[in-house]
Amino acid sequence: MQITVNGELRDVPDGTTVRGLIELLGLTSGPVAVERNQVVVPRAEHATTALAQSDVIEIVHFVGGG
Repeated sequence: MQITVNGELRDVPDGTTVRGLIELLGLTSGPVAVERNQVVVPRAEHATTALAQSDVIEIVHFVGGG
């Protein structure tokens, strides 16, 4: 299925969850904030929130530094 991630169309397998998308994108090393169709998805729901065709996802990956 096709979804939009941070403004770019992407193909992901049917049944992909928010957590699965984070893993596909290699963003597992640090906290992320995820918005699905303009609604924030709480971190506790990442593993159970399934994505659907045409979803619009925004992901912010926090990186420490100084």
